[in-house]
Amino acid sequence: MPADTPTHLLRLALALSLGAAVSLGITRFSYGLLLPPMRADLGWSYTLAGAMNTANAVGYLLGALLVPRLLAAGQAARVFVLAGWAGALVMASSGFFTAAPALLAQRVVAGTLSALVFVAGGLLAARLAARDAGRGSLLLGLYYGGTGFGIAASALAVPPLLHAAGGAPHAWAWAWWGLALLCALAAWGMAWPARALADGPAAATAGPGAPDRVARAADMGWALAGYALFGVGYIGYMTFSIALLREQGLSATGITVYYTLLGAAVVVAPRLWAGLLDRERGGGALARLNAWLALAALLPVLGGGWPLAMLSGLLFGAVFLSVVASTTAFVRHNLPSAQWARGIGAFTVCFALGQIVGPVVVGLISDGPGGLARGLVFSAAALALGAVFAWRQRPL
Repeated sequence: MPADTPTHLLRLALALSLGAAVSLGITRFSYGLLLPPMRADLGWSYTLAGAMNTANAVGYLLGALLVPRLLAAGQAARVFVLAGWAGALVMASSGFFTAAPALLAQRVVAGTLSALVFVAGGLLAARLAARDAGRGSLLLGLYYGGTGFGIAASALAVPPLLHAAGGAPHAWAWAWWGLALLCALAAWGMAWPARALADGPAAATAGPGAPDRVARAADMGWALAGYALFGVGYIGYMTFSIALLREQGLSATGITVYYTLLGAAVVVAPRLWAGLLDRERGGGALARLNAWLALAALLPVLGGGWPLAMLSGLLFGAVFLSVVASTTAFVRHNLPSAQWARGIGAFTVCFALGQIVGPVVVGLISDGPGGLARGLVFSAAALALGAVFAWRQRPL
């Protein structure tokens, strides 16, 4: 095994981040780019368009319920890689269907695989972070920040693919196939960190002052509630923000720049918040980050134009995946290593439940008076309430 030099650990974290790029950045968030052309081509309402991401969240919940058993059996590395390859195949299948039931089923399967990759990768990242206690939160953040690579890659790939397809029937199908190729390339790169961390033990302790006992869900109740509301609010923004910006007249080039900036901000976010995640042992990090997201979600509602759009994308990207990292940091700070998989699984289930509610509710609101702008106000309100709940969480 190579020595755990800072450079080696950083390389492992970056390679591991390809899993986050596949599971969230491409498999889930690229749908926001494809929603407008698919809705126009297939005649969807905003409710049905939102239901596609709700179906994805249902699958994510199924995966979150399944993955703790697999992780407990020591299969994290195997699950991480195999689910990544399966995700590429499922993404490719999206280009062969136009019927809503088939596409809903595809989104369920894609969501299940996303959870398997993301949670297994999170456990591998926790193992990696345990190798360097001084920079553990940075290494965790780099893994979750990989989602930004997927977002930026999707933003740069989808518009040219749609343009190249031209007037072909269901031109959006070519974008799905191109995204599937990106997933396959990332899955190939995920094999090395998975091998390197497969037999590496988790840290013997969860951090200074961590309890050597079984924590109950009630002990983490405020943080779990705040994280569920994060799931409600952030997925509404990621599903419908592009559609709102298009309605407000932002050009195709502006949309590409907005989404690329959002993805780039995700990538650099770990350095912004690593210190906060190291310091906070309770729900303070989750509360602060939720509050920033609430502000970011409101910015596009305040008026059209590219300045607010770009500021919103930069702020949202710089924060939202650090919320996920904050829950893993909370688990590392407060639970012994033997309970890391269980703790991460509990947060993942709450996250998935929030994501099930968010897209459909925002879609229903957006189909009514006030349109998409009112839907994003609901997302911002959910995030703000999540900040209040998380603030009440104390260290275990």
